[in-house]
Amino acid sequence: MITRRIKQYMIAGLLCCGAAAVTTGCSEWNDHYEEGDATAGSSLTLWQQLQANPQLSDFCEVLKETKVFRMHKKTPVSYADLLDGGQSFTVVAPVNGSFDKAQLLQQVQTNQGDSVVEKSFVQNHIARSLSSMKNVPYYVRLLNSKRADFADGKIEGVTLTSPNIHAKNGVLHVATEPLPYRRSIYETLCDDADFQAIGAALRTFEEDYFDADASVYNGIIEGERIYVDSVVIERNRILEKIGYLNREDSTYWVVAPSAAGWQKAYEEAQKYFVYDAKVQRADSLQRLYTTRALLDDAIYNITLQKSVEDSLISEQYDRHHPEWHCFYKPFEPGGILYGAEKLTCSNGAVYRQPEWPFTPEQTYFKELWSEGESTALITYEKDCTYNSRRADADSISEGAYLRIVPRTSTSNWQLTFRVNNTLSGDYDVCAIILPKTIVDLNANMNPTKFKAFISYADEKGEMQEFNCDNTVFQNDPTRVDTIVLAEAFHFPACNYAQTDIKVTVRLQCNIMARESSRFNRELYLDCIYLRPRTSKTEEQ
Repeated sequence: MITRRIKQYMIAGLLCCGAAAVTTGCSEWNDHYEEGDATAGSSLTLWQQLQANPQLSDFCEVLKETKVFRMHKKTPVSYADLLDGGQSFTVVAPVNGSFDKAQLLQQVQTNQGDSVVEKSFVQNHIARSLSSMKNVPYYVRLLNSKRADFADGKIEGVTLTSPNIHAKNGVLHVATEPLPYRRSIYETLCDDADFQAIGAALRTFEEDYFDADASVYNGIIEGERIYVDSVVIERNRILEKIGYLNREDSTYWVVAPSAAGWQKAYEEAQKYFVYDAKVQRADSLQRLYTTRALLDDAIYNITLQKSVEDSLISEQYDRHHPEWHCFYKPFEPGGILYGAEKLTCSNGAVYRQPEWPFTPEQTYFKELWSEGESTALITYEKDCTYNSRRADADSISEGAYLRIVPRTSTSNWQLTFRVNNTLSGDYDVCAIILPKTIVDLNANMNPTKFKAFISYADEKGEMQEFNCDNTVFQNDPTRVDTIVLAEAFHFPACNYAQTDIKVTVRLQCNIMARESSRFNRELYLDCIYLRPRTSKTEEQ
């Protein structure tokens, strides 16, 4: 594949530069590690300063054995090489005996272990910026993107024995112990034993994205574009939708159930996202939307909250529909965070609950509204004309409706409406009919008589039609009338986020000629409305 070959050419170029990159300034390497202004005051490099201090020999040994990773590949360059070159850094070096050197050296013998040591230990003690201890508190970003606070002569609360040691390529601070490594929310969800099922679900959406625009193009070989410096971005597709839990410069709260609570909620939710056999990647879609069903409303960007004691709005909140994705009094009894255990993370907090603290009806199993005035939802019409009308009344959904008029005085018209985003669950399928008095108090008050038909796909993807028990419905012309066309109707297959038309409701006027004086063929349709039904709904 082209992507794989791009990586091969990139890695080959990097290995050619080798360890010399840190001293000779290999252009590809410096594109990612730009040289900065060295701090004056010493002719020694950071690496030489470290080696000169016998209390830092353990730290030096770990730096020498830990290799730099780039795009999941171990390079021949060690962090000792990096600190001995011309690039500028700030290093916080813990003294001998303050950390388990043997364990770290054992870990770096494998690629995975080396990567862990690099991120959680080595990069946790090195910053790109030149940062001295000052009288004014401030913070810097470490190489692993974690934040380190410099304040009161300490870094992240760790005491310094020798601060502000200058080197020709940076600043060295000698510390009594390692800087604490604070896991991000994403790392907590992935690494904490109680959340590993959540983390495993999130990690399935990790991928490397090749950024051609940011890469350095170098012609075509064998008909394929070749890049001398390929920029590959690590990303997680699901985090782009639910919240960037892996970003250290953001602040989020997440409410997460224990392992047993997640499993229980997942098993319930996945029943609602069963796609029919003709849907491509049905299993992947089920996994994606089941995961999102449980997490969409469990993640809160703290910068968007007005008062966390009063309410929390999730990342999915839409001010045009404030009835969804907003949870009031979260810390009070019955609230989503009531009694939760708070786990502080580097970019926010995880609130651990024994159970998923929502109901399906609060989150993913929602009411569905096919507005009558949304004529784009009409897939078929016969023997009628129709037009959308506005009406200023609280009882009218979205303040508009559809006026349906027969082509002739005896036409039994038909209209078919598309219903989007149905889940594989039970709904009351309803039609909401408006009285004609919303327009004219002297209007014809005769009811309309009609039949209804529900089309849907079964588990095999075959289209089926339900005739609503062959019932002939008629509305109450004196009020806004919600007519239940089918009670607790079961859709065997989910049609969530699909473009194919697989769920429709057809209304068919059913007035015989001799009944024309008692019924009215003109109809004001507010909407087709699907009301979720669960066992709890039936108990109520």
